[in-house]
Amino acid sequence: MEDHGKPIELEAIVQRDNLLQAWKAVRRNKGAAGVDGRTIEATRHHLKQHWPAIKEKLLAGSYRPAAVRSVTIAKPNGGSRTLGIPTVQDRLIQQAIHQVLSAALDGTMSDHSYGFRPGRSAHDAIEAARGFVAAGKGWVVDIDLKSFFDQVNHDRLMTMLRRHVRDKRVLKLVGGYLRAPRRQEDGAQSARTCGTPQGGPLSPLLANIYLDPLDKELERRGISFVRYADDIALFAGSERAAKRMLESIKQWLRRELGLEINEDKSGSGPSDETQLLGLRLRLDGHVDIAHKAIAKLKTKVRELLNARQSVTAKELRTAWSSYIEGWWNYFRIADRPRALKGVAGWMRRHMRKFFWQRWHDRHGRRNALRRLGVPERQLSISASRLGAWPAARTPIVQRALSTARLARFGLIIPWDSAGV
Repeated sequence: MEDHGKPIELEAIVQRDNLLQAWKAVRRNKGAAGVDGRTIEATRHHLKQHWPAIKEKLLAGSYRPAAVRSVTIAKPNGGSRTLGIPTVQDRLIQQAIHQVLSAALDGTMSDHSYGFRPGRSAHDAIEAARGFVAAGKGWVVDIDLKSFFDQVNHDRLMTMLRRHVRDKRVLKLVGGYLRAPRRQEDGAQSARTCGTPQGGPLSPLLANIYLDPLDKELERRGISFVRYADDIALFAGSERAAKRMLESIKQWLRRELGLEINEDKSGSGPSDETQLLGLRLRLDGHVDIAHKAIAKLKTKVRELLNARQSVTAKELRTAWSSYIEGWWNYFRIADRPRALKGVAGWMRRHMRKFFWQRWHDRHGRRNALRRLGVPERQLSISASRLGAWPAARTPIVQRALSTARLARFGLIIPWDSAGV
């Protein structure tokens, strides 16, 4: 990135309008409390009392970020990922830094970078990739960076930042967030000498800054590519070119950025046999949903429709609507979603299974089926020894919990109305 913008100073970061915008973003993103235990609302009250003193420390360059709370979450495809959750106060300050840095640096970044940038989206990346495939570059090199957010070299990253930021207070503050110790659930703390913790607002921007030299190198070589954060896809016209490209970039990443690729997850292949951001680009120009994305959808559906969880009908409806509409808003870009065939029926069967289990026993099922209009002569199914999954497929339960009735309960499947 070349430095073209106006000077980045701490005064702009703590400016009132910038902080108000940052607070709205933090509140909108919700999220758990950090090591101080303060929720968003508790932090709001704390800041009302103590912000003048906090601002004074920031301007003096003496503010010290709190430790990040370490949280381990399961990955959908197995394994786990460790998140670092900053306090809400530190999320506010990070977001304020992000807004000023992003506004100053975004214009210097590559047109081929789409992740976490204003006015750009994953859909834009997919459309660009579709254009490369349509132009005859149907071989995709998928580069999966091994534990990228844990590999980021602090010295390299700070050197990159110094090209754009002269205010030593800003640099010290960013460095403080990079080095903030990680606190485990048992209270033990460990220092961090590399990596940028996933969980803070600043992390995606720092990732883009760190990978911008890769973008510039790919542009210099004339390679067609898209990058969305650490998802990187290169496009070539032949298998031979793709393999040569993969080996060359692997060596460049190790030498110039100290990054290793995940050999098991990186590779090359025809576009319709690989996936990009959950989608599959077919050689004929159409876009389908990747099978892995469908597998993740099914895992989430099972989680939401787990009858053993303690949720009210309203809470279930809200959680379902929020997830499924967000999922479809993203994946509706697929103009030939063959992978969705049969999924709606599978999902409705899970919905019916959920109700059957929540009715508990033969008495509860009999009363529920009666309320749903099942004739008395058919209510004997309530005493059936069928398991919940087979029972959900019976004509009686299907009629009682019809597609229309499930929709009235709030369990919609948005692509039904799209004619998929």
